[in-house]
Amino acid sequence: MGKTSHNTPPEEATDPYLWLEEVDAEQALEWVKAQNAVAQARLEAADGFESLRADLLAILDSDDRIPFVVKRGEHYYNFWQDKDHPRGLWRRTTPDEYRKPQPQWETLIDVDALNATEGENWVWHGAHCLKPRDPDEPYRHCLISLSRGGADADVTREFDLVDKRWVDDGFFRAEAKGALSWIDENTVYAYTDFGEGSLTASGYPRIVKEWRRGTPLSAAATVYSGEPDDMSIGAVHDHTRGYERDFVVRSRAFYDNELYLRAEEGTLLRIDVPNSARKQVHRRWLMLELREPWSVAGETYPAGALLATDFDAFIAGERKFRVLFAPSETTSLAATTWTRNHLILNVLDNVKNRLYVLTPGEGKWAQEPLVGAPGIGTVSVSAVDDEESDDYFMIVTGYLTPTTLYYGRVGETPHKLKAAPAFFETEGLAVSQHFATSRDGTRVPYFMVAGEDLETDGKNPTLLYGYGGFEVSLTPGYSGGVGRGWLSQGGVYVVANIRGGGEYGPRWHRAALKAERHTAYEDFAAVAEDLIARGITSPSHLGIQGGSNGGLLVGNMLVTYPQRFGAVVCQVPLLDMRRYHRLLAGASWMAEYGDPDSDDWQFLSQYSPYHNLGAEADYPPLLLMTSTRDDRVHPGHARKMMARMSEQGHEVFYYENIEGGHGGAADNRQQAYMQALAYTFLRQTLFPRPPIRR
Repeated sequence: MGKTSHNTPPEEATDPYLWLEEVDAEQALEWVKAQNAVAQARLEAADGFESLRADLLAILDSDDRIPFVVKRGEHYYNFWQDKDHPRGLWRRTTPDEYRKPQPQWETLIDVDALNATEGENWVWHGAHCLKPRDPDEPYRHCLISLSRGGADADVTREFDLVDKRWVDDGFFRAEAKGALSWIDENTVYAYTDFGEGSLTASGYPRIVKEWRRGTPLSAAATVYSGEPDDMSIGAVHDHTRGYERDFVVRSRAFYDNELYLRAEEGTLLRIDVPNSARKQVHRRWLMLELREPWSVAGETYPAGALLATDFDAFIAGERKFRVLFAPSETTSLAATTWTRNHLILNVLDNVKNRLYVLTPGEGKWAQEPLVGAPGIGTVSVSAVDDEESDDYFMIVTGYLTPTTLYYGRVGETPHKLKAAPAFFETEGLAVSQHFATSRDGTRVPYFMVAGEDLETDGKNPTLLYGYGGFEVSLTPGYSGGVGRGWLSQGGVYVVANIRGGGEYGPRWHRAALKAERHTAYEDFAAVAEDLIARGITSPSHLGIQGGSNGGLLVGNMLVTYPQRFGAVVCQVPLLDMRRYHRLLAGASWMAEYGDPDSDDWQFLSQYSPYHNLGAEADYPPLLLMTSTRDDRVHPGHARKMMARMSEQGHEVFYYENIEGGHGGAADNRQQAYMQALAYTFLRQTLFPRPPIRR
């Protein structure tokens, strides 16, 4: 895993740190351990580190957290981790029991016990359970995904929910990126590593097969084969009674996919809609969320619009669409949720949620606000059972509002079902939204959490967080870790809604793609400058944090705007944009960043932090954090950045978790430890005075 390419371009041959890309090589791991020791010695010895780590772990392990559930038949299912079960329990209860303050749970799989029995290091990756054909029959057949150490690659095993045991000689998929997906109790779709040539350049499945129970995987019949340069191939059977259909999905790139309807005889019919559109087939409806303008049948629909049409009529050639949502300058579609008879739209208006209920009718869809939806806070909705009822779960959260779970039915006022406890003191704190002006005049929103009596003397330790990529929206949410690790210490917390994200729909995302990536970085720098201009903070007290694509963001802040920041926490980052597409899943992100082997390198080279480091530059202190087991963003990015900066004499600290996958941590203990390292580093570098505890 993670080996360097044998076709290294000449300009890369001079990189003295390519050997650090050999993930499990003894020399590389010894180097990692040496770097870890330096950071750990510095940060673990700090006053308050151990108490902070213990507090963060107590928050993560708290029994008072909300056990979120998924309904399958007559049970609610939940995956739970705590201090006694660090790798977790997959368990279930009944709806009536779940309403109680302390439900009684039936454990199905104890991952810690499984690890002890098998001598493994399994991390839970989820369960895919087959809906029974007869609604009166119980759920029985489940496909369980388990990952070694938290990597994206995992194994699939079959579990019997009635007998509560692993199925002897059941379906089994060996470790790889991919999955199994139920067609019926004796048949699955398999998309995985079938051997040489069966994976894409991104390391994902290129082939999907139909596999019958009791036959070897090698005998499975090929359903579809993609191209090596595709991102991934998959397939799914829609089990909705009366609307059973099979689909194949060919993902050519992140924003370029084809949807095929599979007929009984095995032929595939491509759904003739834009590749860039998000596609959903629900019962009789084909739903399209456009990422680009689309002209069809004499009509032009804007990017960001949600369209609906009758699926069978569309297959027959009709091209009549109804616009269910059209964006404005301040609104975008955040999510859609089907219940049995209604479609709930979740709309962002200046990064604030508004919910509406649409009801299909002959010739038109009625629309009204969702009864009882809160006017403030971040709100998300999911159906309890979209085939059986119009009931829904609603989650409400905010920076200072502990997460609350509601149970509702369309047309009725929802009621509170469960609420998480407060993990930090919020009295005297307030949330506000502001707008900075970017270099090109664009207004960029950001949220700030700070004391109501905040002094504008420029001395407030401030942590600025951002992401800005892949159309991901950063909305307010409660975090006990941020509260205890930063706000309770007297720090100011800021989240920037920069371009590249999805806060204003596809246009906000596309504004920072490829050659326009610089706009995301200019937006983030503008927010930093606005905080300084308003007297909230000053460069020596302003820290920044980001992970993955956000790690690339803060890496660029480090090398491009070092004078604006006093500390940088860079987690599981991309940093070498010359080789990112050659490492693990990197090739799948070229639609976002560009192709370094083409003329795109002219602009990519401008935002490749690894290539823009300078020995004479005055960089703020940096903490790099990654995971050996991250098989999505290669740990070589962080390793090489650390090595080059150390060679140049900069102040940089490094910690690499030996397991944990792209999330960085495999269990709560590891997560609490890594959070404590980050907050301790920020506290040491940004506080002008001893931190206070709220």
